[in-house]
Amino acid sequence: MLQVDMGNTGKYCDGMSRRSFVQLGVAGMATAGLADVLRAKETAAEGKQHRSVILLWLDGGPGHLDLYDLKPEAPAEIRGMWNPIPTNVQGFEISELFPQQAKIADKFSIVRSLHHGTGDHFAGGHRMLTSKAMGVSGGNNTGKFPSLGSVITRELGAKSPGMPSYISVPVASSIGLRPGYFGGNWLGVQHDPFQTGGDPNKDKFEVKNLNLAKGLSLSRLEDRRGLLTQLDTIPRNVEKTATFDAMDRFDKNAFEFVSGKRAREAFDLSREDPRIRDLYGRHTWGQSTLLARRLVEAGARFVTCHFGGWDHHWNLESGMQSYLPRVDAAVYGLFKDLDQRGLLESTMVVLCGEFSRTPRINDGGNGGPPLSKGTPGRDHWGASMFCLMGGGGIRGGQIIGSTDSKGYRPLTRAVRPEHIHATIYRAMGLNPALHLLDHRGRPTPVLEDPTPISELL
Repeated sequence: MLQVDMGNTGKYCDGMSRRSFVQLGVAGMATAGLADVLRAKETAAEGKQHRSVILLWLDGGPGHLDLYDLKPEAPAEIRGMWNPIPTNVQGFEISELFPQQAKIADKFSIVRSLHHGTGDHFAGGHRMLTSKAMGVSGGNNTGKFPSLGSVITRELGAKSPGMPSYISVPVASSIGLRPGYFGGNWLGVQHDPFQTGGDPNKDKFEVKNLNLAKGLSLSRLEDRRGLLTQLDTIPRNVEKTATFDAMDRFDKNAFEFVSGKRAREAFDLSREDPRIRDLYGRHTWGQSTLLARRLVEAGARFVTCHFGGWDHHWNLESGMQSYLPRVDAAVYGLFKDLDQRGLLESTMVVLCGEFSRTPRINDGGNGGPPLSKGTPGRDHWGASMFCLMGGGGIRGGQIIGSTDSKGYRPLTRAVRPEHIHATIYRAMGLNPALHLLDHRGRPTPVLEDPTPISELL
């Protein structure tokens, strides 16, 4: 529940100008108290929920017909360039560019009948990440509701002291908006994700916000922490005791974050076995996914990974030949690694984007000249799409729903984004019928239809 660049300096609700550890020089966090940023509502009973979520976000819109819902009997302009291959689950077929995932299809399920009806990047992103439409579009792209990750981490709180609950690797981005629809919106910036920045595949990758500002040593920070402790002995207004107690807890978490080993070691990919790094693939997507595993293992509750560049109006063939093997390695590596570490039951993996691509392949980009790039692609499509889900209480080896013979519309078991969210909430131990108080103090349902996908639970 951290955000690197948050703008205005935050103040405590009593107006008191207290020098938190951020204001004492934690690099990159001077704009809003790190203690505030680490804030998490601890409403779940202690130990009740131990699960985490890793969301692999395919930003730009991945096509269902090229990944997980191929139509080999359809006309050439529909079926595309690749054939389906069998998996280790009878009747479960996926793209031939996913040979590794084909070995572990029993570990995940595919929802093939997902739809929301919009081909607008911003509307689709808002629907998938918040479950809400709310009039968001390219012409009005401001987020209007808290994200799935923000709600979950707010309700369940932190799993481990010194670890952010909500983290994005390397960025929280939906069509260039950061944190955009991944953010806390009216829940507050303290419920935005912490963005690592950088490229986890680089040899010198580091999370700069783990470092103290120039000239500030850990011993000096300890001294100032001691001073704050002494100041805390000053008599306080009795009516503000709860506020101060909460503030103390968040300051403690902030100090643990910058001074402890847990976060620092989790973010340090150089500590990982090279064979495991190879398993995920030596590329940004693979190493981002590996970092996500390290973070949930260390105590993060919700981690997102940004896989960008899926807006293939043209260059579909070369794009998929480049992208799909990377996705294959990352997904396969993640499921295998989680399983071998005994973390698969406690870690849910979700892979999706804001919408899909048109069943019919175009003639070179947005229908041809003057925007044609010379090679075929697929355009925006929200009437049928997919979502991969596995681990964390999700039953694997299933195909949920189907589309028609050309992939235009759901044919059976139509599913909407709120049903995906409801399934995640239920698996995480939250009531999908949850209401939150919005910025005006009104009870607001998190989901319009809180019905989970029962076959997955």
